[in-house]
Amino acid sequence: MRILILGAGRVGSAIAESLISERSDITVVDTDDARLKFLEDRYDLGTVCGDASHPSVLERAGAMDAELLLAVTRRDEVNLVACKLAATLFHTPTRIARIRAADFLDRPEVFGVDNFAVDVPICPEQIITEYIAKLVTYPEALQVLDFAGGQVQLACIRAVEGGPLVGHELKDLRTHMPQIDTRVAAIFRADRPLIPEGNTVIQAGDEVFFIAAKAHLRAVIGELRHMDKPTKRIMIAGGGNIGRRLAKALEQRYQVKLIEVDKRCAQRLAEQLDHTLVLCGDATDEELLVSEGIADMDLFCAITNDDEDNIMSSLLAKRLGARRVIALINRGSYVDLLQSGQIDIAISPAQTTIGTLLARVRRGDVVAVHSLRRGAAEALEIVAHGDYGSSRVVGRRIDEIPLPKGVTIGAVVRGLNAAADGGEPKVLIAHHDMVIEPDDHVIVFAVHKALVPKVEKLFEVAINYM
Repeated sequence: MRILILGAGRVGSAIAESLISERSDITVVDTDDARLKFLEDRYDLGTVCGDASHPSVLERAGAMDAELLLAVTRRDEVNLVACKLAATLFHTPTRIARIRAADFLDRPEVFGVDNFAVDVPICPEQIITEYIAKLVTYPEALQVLDFAGGQVQLACIRAVEGGPLVGHELKDLRTHMPQIDTRVAAIFRADRPLIPEGNTVIQAGDEVFFIAAKAHLRAVIGELRHMDKPTKRIMIAGGGNIGRRLAKALEQRYQVKLIEVDKRCAQRLAEQLDHTLVLCGDATDEELLVSEGIADMDLFCAITNDDEDNIMSSLLAKRLGARRVIALINRGSYVDLLQSGQIDIAISPAQTTIGTLLARVRRGDVVAVHSLRRGAAEALEIVAHGDYGSSRVVGRRIDEIPLPKGVTIGAVVRGLNAAADGGEPKVLIAHHDMVIEPDDHVIVFAVHKALVPKVEKLFEVAINYM
């Protein structure tokens, strides 16, 4: 696939790094020649230096032949104009734009084909906000991800000593919870994947990925570790786009304090937020944290634009008594180094937001993609098409489907199309004797992203299917 990325900042560079392994032909456009040279030296891709909103620059970058345009510069106006030009002048089939301003996001008609012709507007800051908000709701989880419009959730839990199921075989899960159906999709032990079987014994320290209906998620979490006390008090370090959005999303249900180092920004936040206590100061200032009751905080979120500040403030908050700390870290190597240490959860913005883009790159009818374990694994929601004669999936029991080793089917959501007409979709946890039907939304887990092309091929429909 020929992909044109507009913007070589943190978002654009991270996208290029992720997609380069997808066997894609990538060209990056930016006004900063030094950034482009860095990407050229590091990856096998093309670059063009220039303003992404100029037709001549898009033409030099190959917009006429591009199948996908990702406009992710820091300026909404440039991204919108580029999408419009790509649609009208170059007929680029798919156009995705990064949009930060709520003024645009609140008016979806702006993105219509008669206006700026954006197929998919994405707001990384909002995606990260929603991601963190789920971790606030489920304080025991390392990740909580939605499929099928929230009907199904995939969660990652680190099993701890004393958890009801720790030290027991997976098949005992049904005995512990006879009324609740769930499926363990994968287990990572010492960073190595295990394919779960009925006799697999869960050990303390295991990262357990399981799938369940949203209503059952909390009950399943309780089987792997004792439930933490509910989150009540939250401190946020950083009042940028993410910090403001997160405080706004949480302030109605929790006691929220926000620390912002810039005085003008802090004053503006105090005017915009209704129930958040905004403090002007440095989140790495030990005296400030102590005076504001860091020892009583259930959660400390470091989400400034500076990785080092986020790391240092999180480590300091943890040492001073914060029960749980989350740090936003852009450098992937830092995430791998810090995850599961004193910092409870290290979030990579690129890996959190890349799923929206991967769904457009994947072959077949892929509805959703989530990157897992810092990009090493992947979970996909794929719509099954065809029939017994044209598909290797439809009309077959799960134990008859030739799944590659390391790939599991976790759940099926049936009747989502009918739900639009008032019907009720069914969440079916996958078992060996379940038969896949046409239009089922199948939730697939791959322990390594290198297995994804095999999954795509498995769901392909024969060319003669109508």
